[in-house]
Amino acid sequence: MNDKSCEKLELNKVLACCAEHAVLGGTKEILLSFEPSSDLAVVRERLARTSEAEKLLFKYGVSDVEFFDSVTDLVVRAKKGSVLSCGELMQVNLLNRSARIAYSSVTVAQAEEIPLTLTQINKIYFDRTLEDDISTKIVSDTELSDFASAKLYEIRTKIKSLNARIRAKLSEYLSGDTAKYLQDNSVTIRNDRFVIPVRAEYKSKVRGLVHDRSQTGATFFIEPEYVLELNNELIALNIDEKEEVERILKSLSSRVGANCDKFIADEQILFDIDSFYARAHYAYTTKSTNPRVNGKGYINIIKGRHPLIDKNIIVPVSVELGKDYNFLLLSGANTGGKTVTLKMVGLFCLMAACGLFIPAAECSDVAVFNHIFCDLGDSQSIEESLSTFSSHVKNLIEIVSGVTSDSLVLIDELGGGTNPDEGQALARAITEHLLSSGCKGIITTHFTPLKEFAYSAEGIENASMEFDSATLKPLYSIKIGMPGASNAFAICRRMGLDERILDNAVNYLSEGGRTFENIVRRAEDSRVYADSVAAENEKLREELKQKVEEADKKSKLLDREREKLFANAKAESRRIINERSAEAEELLGEIEQIFSKEVVYESDLIKARTLKNKIKEVAFREEQSNAEPEQYVKADAKTLKIGAKVYVTKMQTDGEVVSLSAAKGEAEVLCGSIKVRCKVSELLVINNAAKKVEPQVKVVRKLPVSTPILELNVIGLSVEEALAELENFIDRAVTDNLEEVKVIHGVGTGKLRSAIAQRLKSHKNVASYRLGVYGEGETGVTFIKLK
Repeated sequence: MNDKSCEKLELNKVLACCAEHAVLGGTKEILLSFEPSSDLAVVRERLARTSEAEKLLFKYGVSDVEFFDSVTDLVVRAKKGSVLSCGELMQVNLLNRSARIAYSSVTVAQAEEIPLTLTQINKIYFDRTLEDDISTKIVSDTELSDFASAKLYEIRTKIKSLNARIRAKLSEYLSGDTAKYLQDNSVTIRNDRFVIPVRAEYKSKVRGLVHDRSQTGATFFIEPEYVLELNNELIALNIDEKEEVERILKSLSSRVGANCDKFIADEQILFDIDSFYARAHYAYTTKSTNPRVNGKGYINIIKGRHPLIDKNIIVPVSVELGKDYNFLLLSGANTGGKTVTLKMVGLFCLMAACGLFIPAAECSDVAVFNHIFCDLGDSQSIEESLSTFSSHVKNLIEIVSGVTSDSLVLIDELGGGTNPDEGQALARAITEHLLSSGCKGIITTHFTPLKEFAYSAEGIENASMEFDSATLKPLYSIKIGMPGASNAFAICRRMGLDERILDNAVNYLSEGGRTFENIVRRAEDSRVYADSVAAENEKLREELKQKVEEADKKSKLLDREREKLFANAKAESRRIINERSAEAEELLGEIEQIFSKEVVYESDLIKARTLKNKIKEVAFREEQSNAEPEQYVKADAKTLKIGAKVYVTKMQTDGEVVSLSAAKGEAEVLCGSIKVRCKVSELLVINNAAKKVEPQVKVVRKLPVSTPILELNVIGLSVEEALAELENFIDRAVTDNLEEVKVIHGVGTGKLRSAIAQRLKSHKNVASYRLGVYGEGETGVTFIKLK
């Protein structure tokens, strides 16, 4: 791939942005120097790896690779027999731990979703035993744990004990008669031996070995002779400790060295995994998608956004080439986005070749090319004494000499920077050569002859960056098949150039150029207007479609409600019939019990007669409930009025008549929010009398038929439950024509009694109430007189 093109298309900046998401320093270096591939299979594998990384991070919640510094030099030294320090072993352990965590986290995902990453992670090596040994035996970069070995623990225990003994001995010296010889009351260490600070004039008074003297000469550091042997023993223990530490570090280092090659391979695997995690994070940050790649030179970018432009101001652009035509001749106003579009197409192909998702809509296509050539911007070189035009020519020579059918060519302002007539001729000749090579590409231009050439040539298509002539602002969208006007005068006018200068400039235009630009501009304005009308029609069509869908939903909802009402009515009818039947059977049973006695008294006959009357009452209520008037009456064109409530049989729903046509025998009915025109014969007038009967039936149905209850026990209930029971009890007592009832609430805390008294005080059916007296239950009972 052409390095110069990668730099001009700013792939290095995109890779730098991606590298910021990497955890490991080695990964950042890899990404910054990463090269796009021209092998289609490799590119597809890279994109698949990025897709798998995205699933691991954002679907399975896998954590990033654990951080570690490169340990290649350390493990190579360990392999050669060097003893690594505590800090170096901890550094190796970070790699060992990172490998283990990476393996365990990746393997939790479904294998069929991450086959490539799983193949890579299965190559990883980690030693959990070594990790645990280093973690437990080394406590810091410079120190081993006391429990690193039994021998080290024993040695350090002895050292601590001996230190305590020496300090105890010296403290006796410090507090005794010799204290007056000391410079200060403290114990210090010189040459790894405990000493005491003695004043220079008294050094002969303290028997021992002089180890040091202060800079002023006023103090001598003397090791008293009675701790000499103890210090010797301490030195010996320190040597033993050092040897044991060396032995432990050597053992751990040899285990690291034995797996040198595996740890080096782990580094590369983790760098690789981290690089694809970084790609996935970058895709998430830039809202990028996985493009479809091909080797046929087909590009179809849908709503692409240049990743280096602020996503809050960039306008998405769609562009297609490589199917019906190999080249796009892109024209239009300056500042319209031609160069950005040119760069975006090339950059997206390079990003995909590096395994990076592209910031575009789903189902976008990019191609894999062997070479991407580009000539963008002003490449003037002072060092090489090249002018702007000369630098362009140098780039064009490189392009035409190296281009193949597997190349992508991107040229900005072909033929610019020189005499317009010669530039136009050169531009056409180079375009013809590129078309004959079979390569794909985009060329931007303002040359009218080149736009005319694109109309007649095979394999190239005119395209324009849209420009709103009314607001004089670019629209940042591409239209295929129509060249764009340069709108140079309009842009100058918008930016404030003197109108007189502009008028003169228009006069200086050739007649042909002026005519062509005017035709193009009018055609572009007409197309923009037609597109806006089409967009408005599409919007109206969608709104109408949405309203029809809402109407269908409401119709279905009405059908369901109607069916539900019919089902409830049937269930209610069955319940009423069953209730009446049970009531009648109960009364008949009581009559049978009366006449089953051997002797029937007159009082029994009276009771039986009363029960017989109740059976008649039940039968009368049943006839009343069944004698409801018809709900619907057949509509008639003469009697039907505006505002009448009707039932539309065709739609099976209720409605209101809003207009009538007696001549045609039709009516317009408002059903919810929809007006329907239908035949009068399809309507049923809703009978209002039918609706008035229903509440009367319900009231009759609620009349009690059971034996009156004179008392209510609410002990054990909560206040809310007791008050609810009290309401039902009073209602039933009033219905049964009772004069006095009682409520048993108990003494307790008095909460129930107070709540009941409060409710009775304002009850509409209560005349008075009192607590019970001695023999009646006292304060645990309330008697109620009803109105």
